[in-house]
Amino acid sequence: MEKTKVAIVGLGTVGTGVARLLLDYGDRTARHAGRTLWLEKVVVRDLHKPRAIRLPQGVLTDQLEDVTANPEIKAVAQLIGGLEPARSIMLRLLESGKDVITANKALLAEHGGELFDRARELGRTIAFEASVAGGIPIVTNISQCLSANQITSIHAILNGTSNYILTRMEEDQCDFAEAVAEAQRQGYAEADPTMDIDGTDAAQKLAILAHLAFGARVNWRDIPRRGIQTVEADDLQYARQLGYRIKLLAVAELIDSGLQLYVSPTLVKIGTPLAEVRGAYNAVSVVGDAVGRVFFHGLGAGQMPTASAVVADLIDVVVGRAPITFRTLELWSQRYDRLKPPSPEQMPGRFYLRFNVEDRPGVMAELTSVLGRHQISIASIIQHPGSNDDPGVVPLVIMTHQTSEGAVLSALEQIKHLSCVQGGNVVLRVRS
Repeated sequence: MEKTKVAIVGLGTVGTGVARLLLDYGDRTARHAGRTLWLEKVVVRDLHKPRAIRLPQGVLTDQLEDVTANPEIKAVAQLIGGLEPARSIMLRLLESGKDVITANKALLAEHGGELFDRARELGRTIAFEASVAGGIPIVTNISQCLSANQITSIHAILNGTSNYILTRMEEDQCDFAEAVAEAQRQGYAEADPTMDIDGTDAAQKLAILAHLAFGARVNWRDIPRRGIQTVEADDLQYARQLGYRIKLLAVAELIDSGLQLYVSPTLVKIGTPLAEVRGAYNAVSVVGDAVGRVFFHGLGAGQMPTASAVVADLIDVVVGRAPITFRTLELWSQRYDRLKPPSPEQMPGRFYLRFNVEDRPGVMAELTSVLGRHQISIASIIQHPGSNDDPGVVPLVIMTHQTSEGAVLSALEQIKHLSCVQGGNVVLRVRS
């Protein structure tokens, strides 16, 4: 059978999974590719570091030139994280005549325009299915399978770490810090989980999906985002009593004022598919004008799910499907201006508001008076018993009808100065 030589740069968790699929299941990949994908070289920084896989003699190297200077290597899975040296290495690979497969969503979100333009200049291809939602084939489905549609909305859980944390907080009724520690023990969260819990990771992935679905070249930093660090275990229980679960949603949706983009903890109705996504799983709900609603669900991270997406891209590249798609779509180009999403204040929606208020007559009237002045209509109000630590203060939960985030934030700015309000407040979006 014909043989096509490939290489891997970076033998971390995902790189090890890719090597295992190529070496242990070569007959499977050959059947789909119509040729053997021959792992010629694996480039690492430290040759002496213990590895979780045994490679054939002569495959492991610490010299990138062993790949760039070898014209027989046609495609390279670049599987290192961060921005540098990932960006410089990708440019070197492209300039040496290699097609590149990447799982690095941060690199694409930050430097996609530069890298994709350079690849097109050189007649090369960048494939990136593994950069969003791990093993879920969402990039291919949006860019190819749903190409007959005008996508009207994407609602997605794109960060498995945050979803795991929220699941543990709800099911075990533990606080945020405990859930984060458990996620770290289970290997779902890094030692520094900031990018997962503050919404950065989800925003970077959303920028990629927005580009594929809407042609919008968006700087991920311009996407309004709130993380899950302000969500308390009580909010998860109150939401459940109202018939909802809280999920960190990444949303891209066409509205009258343009393309609405945001990442935010959101109340999602129990019984709907997104609400039932548990643990470290990801999910993407897409609505197209022809197909209607379609739903994708699976492991969004981890060694083998992500390796699955990388190897699928390798196959598409070497058989010639990915290069055709890459040239046709002309994704990410610096020739096109970046889109500035509407400001958060313009975003419509329903909201969950929680206040800690004095347990005395007249408090409700004070709060509703402020909300009324900002044209915020109330759907429901629930007052919960106070704690033994502070019996004079009770939590008050208000669910609004459709309004704007600007109106809510203006009302909250006034409410925080009311003498009846003790401490801060919580504001979360509600998916209608």
